[in-house]
Parts: sequence; C-alpha cells; structure tokens
Amino acid sequence: MDNNSAELEAKINIIEVCKQLHQKNMLAAGDGNVSVKISDDEIIITPTGKAKAYIAPNDFAKVKLDGTIVYGNPSSELAMHLKIYRSCEQAKAVVHAHPTHTIAWSLARPFDIELPCEVLPEVLLSLGRVPIIPYARPSSDELAHALDQHLQFNKVFILQRHGALSWGESLDEGYFGIERIEHSCQILYLAYQMGQPIQLDKSEIGALKDMRRSIGLKTL
Repeated sequence: MDNNSAELEAKINIIEVCKQLHQKNMLAAGDGNVSVKISDDEIIITPTGKAKAYIAPNDFAKVKLDGTIVYGNPSSELAMHLKIYRSCEQAKAVVHAHPTHTIAWSLARPFDIELPCEVLPEVLLSLGRVPIIPYARPSSDELAHALDQHLQFNKVFILQRHGALSWGESLDEGYFGIERIEHSCQILYLAYQMGQPIQLDKSEIGALKDMRRSIGLKTL
C-alpha cells in the first residue's frame, strides 16, 4: 500500500471510530482525539476543536514523531500521542475519549490509584489492571510525562477528571480499550449502588493473573 492510500485508509477508519465513540456517549462536541501510525515516522491525528462525529478526511493533520507538523491543525493533545508512539514501538493507534462513567469514577474516588479490577474476572483477563493517572492539566506536557511509568506495562488508563486513554497495535484494539473501560465502570457503578462488591478469592485472582500473563500485553 502506498503512503497516500495508507493515509486515506487511516482517516476513514478513524472517522468510523469517532462516530462509534460519539454514538455511545463517549465524546461530546470537540472532545477526544484519535491517531494512527502510518509509517515508521508519521501519524495521522484528528484536528483540534472540531466535533469528532462530523470530521472529514480533509480535516486531519499529519505529524512526524519528532513533532514536525506536515499539514493540518493537530489535536491539542498531540504531546500525549507522541509520548506513546515514542515509548512503545508496537503502538499503532491511540484513542482518547471522555466516557461518562469513567470520568465520574475518577471524580468520586479521587484517591484511587487503579480501577478495582479484582472483582471483575473479565477485566483481569482482558486488561490486567487499569491505572488511574493523577490529574494533570489537559494538553500539558505534564499529562504526557505522567504516563511514563505505566506505558510498558499497560495499554488502557483512566486520566483523572479527564477521561480514558488506550493504545493498541491496531485501531480496533485502541478502541476496544475505551469500550472495555467504560463498560467496566458502568458495572462497578451499578454494583456499588446495590451494595459492596465482593472481591474474588485470592487463589482465583492468582489464577486469573497467571492467565493474563500468558496472554501478554494485549487488550481483549
């Protein structure tokens, strides 16, 4: 596939993901940003300030991994995307959205350092753990740097007060990370409304973690 075809395909696929996120109430207006790596040194990324549900191929930006803008007006969260691509060679896509239950969880439980995955076997298997990244101002270098200690071990994160972030070895994997984390937060919200969720038995948690290790760093 030549570079022009790769660019167009990336844009079309990102548009579809943005529509899915909007339809599932995980994006509003100009919120969120999505990027795809199209070569060893270039990414296609959504524009800043435009409603993601209505972007068109001509709206996108192309940026080199050193931060040089080839064309367009890239997302204000560009630094966060570049941080992931520079730190994780296997990263091919990054998805950042504002899912409602995920953000609400981080607002209501500001001292949590990770999602309580040990009550949900599917989350232990599909994600392993979900770190909650301490608040940093959106679009800041501090937010990008806050990911440092987690990127080699996790693909899905809650950004405190700000949303969810997922990277993948494909755009599908990146999107599924956002979908998975929001679904998990919805379940946890309902569970805490009904009572106190009971953690799995320690031996079962150990067995599930062993299974997760055999799966590797992959979002299911």
